[in-house]
Amino acid sequence: MSTSNITRQRIAINQRVNHTARLFGLNFPMRLEPTIFTIAGNLAAEYDGGYWEFYKLSNGGFYMAPASEELFSVSAENGYEGRMSGETMGLVACLYAYSHLSFGDGAFAETCAEQYHLIREFALDHADVSSIMQAID
Repeated sequence: MSTSNITRQRIAINQRVNHTARLFGLNFPMRLEPTIFTIAGNLAAEYDGGYWEFYKLSNGGFYMAPASEELFSVSAENGYEGRMSGETMGLVACLYAYSHLSFGDGAFAETCAEQYHLIREFALDHADVSSIMQAID
């Protein structure tokens, strides 16, 4: 278990474009964001879009999560099944996306690999750590 005490901060609407552009460039709207949305739909059949909050972490990580009070029924390819909050499902979707996109060439793949580890480190101290780790294992 991590003891790093990583904190998160919601990114204000007027800072979202600059923050994601700084981390990912045009790969955010062209590759990362659509991948996260697709994965969310694959994980939770009842997910049908909506507003997502963006978060930056004190360790440099970035994740996004549906701004929903709804619990999602998540079914992962590895056999995990359970109910997750929007935030938890967002973390899982981001971890899947970062992992998937890290298997490429170039700086974007390296950034995704780095982000995967930063988000995973945060997830180790999350209240839903057990569900997150089971879903991504």
